[in-house]
Amino acid sequence: MGWGIFAPRMNIILFDNEKRQSLFPLTFTCAIADLRTGILTIKERWETLSSRNFFIHTEEYLQPLYKPVPAGKNLWVDASVMADKALVNEILALDEGIAFDDELGFIAGVLETDPAEFDPGKALASFNIKHHLKNVRRLKYPWEIFQWNDQYIKEDFELLTYHQKSQPHPSSNHYINETDIFIEEGAEINFSSLNASGGPIYIGKNALVMEGSLIRGPFALCEGSVIKMGAKVYGATTVGPYCTAAGEIKNSVMQAYSNKGHDGYLGDAVIGKWCNLGAGTSNSNVKNNGTDVEMWSYDANDYIPVGSKGGLIMGDYSRTAINTSLNTGTVMGVCCNIFDAGLLPKYISNFTWGGKDFNPYEFEKALRDIANWKKMKHQTLNDEEKAILKHIFESF
Repeated sequence: MGWGIFAPRMNIILFDNEKRQSLFPLTFTCAIADLRTGILTIKERWETLSSRNFFIHTEEYLQPLYKPVPAGKNLWVDASVMADKALVNEILALDEGIAFDDELGFIAGVLETDPAEFDPGKALASFNIKHHLKNVRRLKYPWEIFQWNDQYIKEDFELLTYHQKSQPHPSSNHYINETDIFIEEGAEINFSSLNASGGPIYIGKNALVMEGSLIRGPFALCEGSVIKMGAKVYGATTVGPYCTAAGEIKNSVMQAYSNKGHDGYLGDAVIGKWCNLGAGTSNSNVKNNGTDVEMWSYDANDYIPVGSKGGLIMGDYSRTAINTSLNTGTVMGVCCNIFDAGLLPKYISNFTWGGKDFNPYEFEKALRDIANWKKMKHQTLNDEEKAILKHIFESF
């Protein structure tokens, strides 16, 4: 088809374009490549499938979070493209001057360019030959993270456990379809029920599943995370690294460093990083009249239908008080501190303080509170993160 053996081993640059705003509020604070669906982030999946050096090219205000992108000849790949083995092999085989595209535009190509001058919207014009691909999956909206989580837990499970040996399965647990249960080194799990008949169960390094937990796959508990006693977890659910989860959870993805440490229902949801759901917080995920759920889209500046089920999209650093009731299809921005009785509005903007009578979250108070939460997990709020939060506070 016009592309040959890929040599030498070029760096791969996962780049964001203007469509990243359709993934707000999750991408207010990170590049698309850092989003997790399944067990892995987009970047981790590309790294695992390709064994290449990766860099991230994103908005100027976010770029300090990532290593500088090297100049020269690099393979540029749209970060919203969801990697699979066949697609990665095709992209790795691209020769200079040839690009892949689809109906949404540029997918991948080899370019020799100054990263500061790279324009994703004009990238295709740099190529003499373009091969149009069909059925390329791109992550366009945040709710697709929980909608696709079943598939990607299964794919990532195969990727991570192929030719690997699970740690011994403690005898105190009850297992169903035990061959699809994988326990990494340092993980602890006792006196719990694990049912992998509907999909695999992955317990990450140094993770802890406390006694009496009931888990149905597909399920992923990532490194250093905790499932508390008596939790009821339905697939397809991912508890990202260094999270705490409890109560009833179904078809949800917690990105990293977030807490749902008590009873309450979380369903068909995506929780960003450094979030906390107070005891008794629950979200609705189905409308009483059975019609499609609509969720706020920053890109469309309107509510759009997402299907029959949609619970909560929660931006980084946001928190709810005890017994908070979240409406069907709620979208909550970055750094919100929410407390009130009764159902809350479906759209809650960045840096919101309070309940139905919302007020702005004072910026210095917000930084102080975030720093306190990070201290609980032995982390600090660094200057780059402070600058990003200030930009969001002033610009969105």
